[in-house]
Amino acid sequence: MDSVTCSAIFEVLHETYPRALDPEEFFSSPFQVLVLTILSAQTTDAQVWALKGPIFARYPTPEALAAADPEELEEFIRPTGYFHAKARHLLGASRLLVDEFGGEVPATMDDLIRLPGVGRKTANIVLYHAFGRNEGIAVDTHVLRLSRRIGYTDLSDPARVEKDLMACHPRERWGALTDLMIAHGRAVCTARRPRCEDCPISRFCRHFSTERCAPPS
Repeated sequence: MDSVTCSAIFEVLHETYPRALDPEEFFSSPFQVLVLTILSAQTTDAQVWALKGPIFARYPTPEALAAADPEELEEFIRPTGYFHAKARHLLGASRLLVDEFGGEVPATMDDLIRLPGVGRKTANIVLYHAFGRNEGIAVDTHVLRLSRRIGYTDLSDPARVEKDLMACHPRERWGALTDLMIAHGRAVCTARRPRCEDCPISRFCRHFSTERCAPPS
């Protein structure tokens, strides 16, 4: 995909989902960004945001979370699903923050991916929302689906899809693009049935030009 089309897609999404670019509404510290991003895997925003107040009232710091009782933590985060694994990741990450990073969330990719439960996708989100750093594009299920439908890539491996997206968009857009594509994937370009008739970027989209999404003649 050429850079002009990439820019046009970005601008339309930017106009359509302005609230997606206001993370301060949700995050107030790097620690919160890390915890909520780990909890967000395989669940809905509503489930995660519902826990925001209670979880940070109970575990306000990495030190408090590192000392949490595992069973109590599991019950606390049960509504987000996969709570056994998420509890292990939260405990392990918090303990490493306390033991090796002075209780602070590190601001580099290399350090972040050392934390349990943090891969490149999560690290990209933390770096952007906690530190304003555009180190890459977080390819979650929404970004992967949209990238293939729109025509950014024909690949399925998240690392290679990320490279295709990064080649099409300048660095200063990378973090914002993640949020905008996720917002569009949730609102319109859904997994089961994309609402192509309501899509603001349909004129740029490869999927829209197929018979499945083309309007009836």
